[in-house]
Amino acid sequence: MTPDVLFSLSGKTALVTGGATGVGRMAAEGLVAAGATVLIASRKEDACRAAADELNDAGYSGRAEGFGGDVATEEGIEKLAADVGERTDRLDILMNNAGTSWGTPLGEFPYFAWDKVMRLNVTGLFQLTQQLFQLLERAASDSDPARVVNVGSVMGEIPHGDRAYSYAASKAAVHHLTKILAKELAGKRITVNALAPGPFISKMTAFATADEEVRSRVGAQVPLGRVGRPEDIAAAVQYLCGPGGAYVTGAILPISGGINVETGPDLFQEAYA
Repeated sequence: MTPDVLFSLSGKTALVTGGATGVGRMAAEGLVAAGATVLIASRKEDACRAAADELNDAGYSGRAEGFGGDVATEEGIEKLAADVGERTDRLDILMNNAGTSWGTPLGEFPYFAWDKVMRLNVTGLFQLTQQLFQLLERAASDSDPARVVNVGSVMGEIPHGDRAYSYAASKAAVHHLTKILAKELAGKRITVNALAPGPFISKMTAFATADEEVRSRVGAQVPLGRVGRPEDIAAAVQYLCGPGGAYVTGAILPISGGINVETGPDLFQEAYA
């Protein structure tokens, strides 16, 4: 089979939460480039509309539509699901990307910050998936399942809090929830997978990636020697959502340059010195 068949998303409709910036923006571009109609939603409606306009002006075969949507509250989730239902009668792809983080030293981490991160990163992800289940089910078939792609993190795989304790714990929960839903929804012909990115340039990681010199130092700590690029996310999403990924479910796809297999220093390195 040719690449244009294996990765084509022509005729598909996708929703990307938090799709105006960062990893969500990278994913949205990958989906539009593959021919999908992509609904981009976040709390910042203007940013979503601007991102959609940029993608529509890029000459891709798909198109984008931006609008407001809040996954951090029950009311916001219900409204977002209703808005999606007004725009389409079926949803081929749901990318749960909206998320937040909080970094504070141990001993000073505030209670409300833990709750805020968990409410958006875990509760919002689950409840939105639940609200959109019927639209996903309408798009699903034996030969071409509907797709759910959750955005986890390499910090959900390795015991590395880096002061972002609630973020790391929330992403570990996303990974486990992904596997649970993959098991439960396989019979409905809906695949559920997750990305586990390492460092990428985004607002969330601006403290480590905005400055080129700092970004270079951070990238040097990654086994493959760099931070992630937009095409790393775009290609992964095209694979999981396209015909080539139709037989994959319950996978946590590491896009972290090898951080996911780091185990610290060699155990016996001093013996060989």
